[in-house]
Parts: sequence; structure tokens; C-alpha cells
Amino acid sequence: MQVTEENHAAANANEILFLAIKPQIFDSVTIALANHSETRNALIISILAGTPIAHLETAFPNQPVIRAMPNTPAAVGAGITAIAPGRHAQPHHLEQARRILETVGEVVEVPESMMDAVTGLSGSGPGYVAMMIEGLADGGVAAGLPRAIALQLALQTVRGTAQLLQEEGIHPAVLKDRVTSPGGTTIAGIAQLEKSGFRSALIEAVKAAWLRSRELGKQS
Repeated sequence: MQVTEENHAAANANEILFLAIKPQIFDSVTIALANHSETRNALIISILAGTPIAHLETAFPNQPVIRAMPNTPAAVGAGITAIAPGRHAQPHHLEQARRILETVGEVVEVPESMMDAVTGLSGSGPGYVAMMIEGLADGGVAAGLPRAIALQLALQTVRGTAQLLQEEGIHPAVLKDRVTSPGGTTIAGIAQLEKSGFRSALIEAVKAAWLRSRELGKQS
């Protein structure tokens, strides 16, 4: 695999062309690539935010196109990427894209109509989780813990809980009930979270990001 910022080098891609550019320069980049015959049979994999398949297929007519939405944990091999195929993408093209993207985490296939929802959840989700971890650590500091210890506890609690849920394949509510004893500390904390609208806030955050992604898609 070759990574390049140069159109001339990218134009030599005759099997797979992975587009990881700013949406604002999409037209200038693709117009330049369209003049090179080498790319006309290539599989196009795009991670451009808010750029619909129809736009990609206009730039690369009659070529297999796959739209992908990764997230930032891909940087440490723990991401998740949603992929949506275009009209000309065949099963072997999806398999090629899956093999590439599985090197940085998990891959799920969805219809393009769900990509904005994916953006609102897993694309923007790391920001929500980072705020939750920061809030947990701040709570620990407020309760008297040193900052470094509070952050370590918060990080590992989130990581370990996610791993436990995934490996045991249980619903989050089941784990919540396991650790919530009558009259105990956890139910006191959960009651306060419910009073503060914690779950509703997360739901509304995903919905807001989903709607914003739809707006950006209409502008492209």
C-alpha cells in the first residue's frame, strides 16, 4: 500500500484507491484523477465525511465504490468502521475493503441510509466517551483522589467494562444489575445519573450528531 498526497502517484493505483482527503478538495482531486486511465478500474474506498456514494459515483462513473466511516480508536487498532457499497460494488470488493479496514478494528456493513446514524454514534462517540472519562476522573478528584490515580481508575473502568460486555455478550443492563446491590453505593450513583438525565443526554447527543451529518451530506 502506498500513501501519497500527490495526484500523480495516486493515479497509478489500478486496483484500490483509498480516498482520505478533506471533502472541501474532493472536486479538485477527483477531476485530476479522472484524466488518468490507470484509476478507471480501481475500487474506490472513501472515508470522506458527509460525501454520499452518489457524489463518489459521479466522480468515478461505472467504478466500484465503497463508502466507509471509521472512528479515531482505529489509530490503536481498536476502531470500528461501517461500510456501505455503491451500485457497482461486488461481494469481492466488499471483502477487499473489509480485509483492509479490519487491520484497524472491527467492520460492519450497513446501507448508506444508516451512515449518518453511524457518524452520530461511533464516529462522534469517542468524544462522548472521552467526556465521560473526564467526568469520572473529576468526580474522583472531588472525592479526594489524586488526579493521576483518578484518571487511571476511570480509564481502566471504562476499558474493562467494555471488554467484559463484549466477551460475555451480555446486555449492558444485565451488568448494571449485577453491580447494583440493594441500598448500595452503585444504586445511589445511578439514581443521581437518572436525575441528571445521563442516558437522555447521550441519546440526544447521538441524535444531534446524526442530524448534523445529514445536513453536511446535503451540502456536499
